[in-house]
Amino acid sequence: MLKKLDTENYNVVVVSPRNYFLFTPLLPSCTTGTIEHRSIMEPVRAILRHKKAAVKYYEAEASTIDPDRKVVKIVDNSEIKGAISETEIPYDMLVIGVGAENATFGIPGVREHSCFLKEIGDAQRIRKKIMDCVETAAFKDQSSDEIDRLMHMVVVGGGPTGVEFAGELQDFFEEDIKKLVPEISPRFKVTLIEALPNVLPSFSKQLIDYTENTLREEKIDIKTKTMVKKVTNNTVEAEISRPDGSKERMVIPYGLLVWATGNAVRPIVKDLMARIPAQKDSRRGLAVNEYLVVQGTRDIWAIGDCAVAGYAPTAQVASQEGGFLARLFNNMAKTEAQESRIQELSSKMNLQAGNAAESAEEIEKLEKQLRRVKDIKPFRYSHQGSLAYIGSEKAVADVSWWNGNLATGGRMTYL
Repeated sequence: MLKKLDTENYNVVVVSPRNYFLFTPLLPSCTTGTIEHRSIMEPVRAILRHKKAAVKYYEAEASTIDPDRKVVKIVDNSEIKGAISETEIPYDMLVIGVGAENATFGIPGVREHSCFLKEIGDAQRIRKKIMDCVETAAFKDQSSDEIDRLMHMVVVGGGPTGVEFAGELQDFFEEDIKKLVPEISPRFKVTLIEALPNVLPSFSKQLIDYTENTLREEKIDIKTKTMVKKVTNNTVEAEISRPDGSKERMVIPYGLLVWATGNAVRPIVKDLMARIPAQKDSRRGLAVNEYLVVQGTRDIWAIGDCAVAGYAPTAQVASQEGGFLARLFNNMAKTEAQESRIQELSSKMNLQAGNAAESAEEIEKLEKQLRRVKDIKPFRYSHQGSLAYIGSEKAVADVSWWNGNLATGGRMTYL
């Protein structure tokens, strides 16, 4: 939205606790060093530098939004604080794009013992932990059971993030660990746990089968229909639903646990939902209308994973929503300028009859433009397809092609 917004028409203020944008779809590749972190980061100020009009940016976290007073409370959460670390920003129009946080589904031990995969810090932590597990397993006189536990990497969540991370881990094992610690490398193992009957639920059936077969060929253990019930500092307790309807409890020892499951609503969004009566039935985020206006408000818009517009919580949806909102705001500014010009010309016409014909002609022209500008269509998401890397230089793609769908998998798809 920021890239496409014409900042000359508005006094724009950006508030974000991290001073860069992150291309999250490539985050799994940062965990093993396939991609360097700075390759998927874009500084906020670098984007603002190229805008025609100045934009203010504050590195802070928005803690509460008061829709009645029309102010946002912001807090400096960085390590270095000044004399003022809390203040308020008034707004006329507010766009919320704070995303979501990790859903733990209330399972005990998840927050304390697992690694998430949403931010750069998460990827760095995972990268360090993988090597820590390997080096500890190679420690003198380490017991056989302990080596097996430390070399066991468990990924919970069979969506694109979980699948890509499992694939990256297996690649890292094949390309690096085998050479670095050959004596214990055969003990390296990756397990993928998914509560649903299959991985990649948003992909077509043939690609799901292809992915599962490829992962098994790569010796990744896939446990579907498996619900995690409890996490301790070195085991995962899970319940498998068998085809005959019976349930079996199992304890899985692990060295590294990565939690890559669903989204949960952030506290700031929960708080705002509680302040807007029209949002009382909304659960997964801010309910918005077809112009992405938060229901129950007139001057608040929401985009991305914090908004519920009936689309999947993906980067592709968020990106299109941002572009749409920038066009909408640019149009609103145009209509305001045209309406005030029409008003100005009308009052002139009443005062001086001489140029009435010219003014009437300009008014007619402006009104025509105004109708065209005002006729902005509601937001419609256009699905371009889904991509996922599945390890060993293979990928799967469900891509919109002409009027149908193109489903492919393999090495060419990876390229």
